[in-house]
Amino acid sequence: MLKYVIIALVLIAVIIIALNIKIVPQSKAYVIERLGTYRATWQTGLHVKLPIFERVAKIVSLKEQVVDFDPQPVITKDNVTMQIDTVVFFQITDPKLYCYGVERPLSAIENLTATTLRNIIGELELDHTLTSRDTINSKIRGILDEATDPWGIKVNRVELKNILPPREIQDAMEKQMKAERERREAILRAEGDKESKILVAQGQKEAKILAAQADKEAAILQADAVRERKIREADGEAQAILAIQKAEAEGIRLINESNPSNAVVALRSLNSLEKVADGQSTKIIIPSEIQSLAGLATGIKELVKD
Repeated sequence: MLKYVIIALVLIAVIIIALNIKIVPQSKAYVIERLGTYRATWQTGLHVKLPIFERVAKIVSLKEQVVDFDPQPVITKDNVTMQIDTVVFFQITDPKLYCYGVERPLSAIENLTATTLRNIIGELELDHTLTSRDTINSKIRGILDEATDPWGIKVNRVELKNILPPREIQDAMEKQMKAERERREAILRAEGDKESKILVAQGQKEAKILAAQADKEAAILQADAVRERKIREADGEAQAILAIQKAEAEGIRLINESNPSNAVVALRSLNSLEKVADGQSTKIIIPSEIQSLAGLATGIKELVKD
């Protein structure tokens, strides 16, 4: 009987020890209390707690968390009421402060975000509010991060998810945006027409310049062609004259070499005079020597006939 009691006690002890062995997973932290007082914060790994005396007061996630808060009514400096909802990214850096620093930390963050948002938006007008999201986000994040340090929370980012002005304001903004788009469209169309006309004018100008250059080059080429043709004609005439002069000189040389008589010279002179006298109104003055030679030549011809 004693044997079974011992076995039962051993089994109970093993079960109690097994139930008090805790394995803390990654990105988790266990806050341990002993007799209702904070004892320690267990990080990742194997841990054993004292039965009955110690307990896990809270399991805290060390991951970055995201909380999307409901839209909050805020009033701008120019008395426009808007609905703005925010998204807060935060991370628990001290599990002990998170557990004992504030009651319901998420509710505290939500209320602090709402009051901070109202204070910041209350200093801005509607137009500035719609165009200053980054500034508003930075201000809210800085205020929340400083306020949540005693709670063991670090606020990493704050984003304004939606900014919803009243319906009549939205209609007015849509009309304004439509008018602005139409104005930009008209400006772009006018600029396009202007550039088109400028390009057409430039094209016409360049075309005229090119046509004038082409006419000039054509005239130059034509003048060069005429000049070259005249040069070739002049060269041909000069060569022809030179050839005639050479032929005449050669004829004179041959006559001189043959030692012609006076009668032969007279006959050639008469032949030359005959060619010169081909014109209708040509007046020729014949020297006396040539006249005597002509008479002699006529007498010789008559004797030959007889």
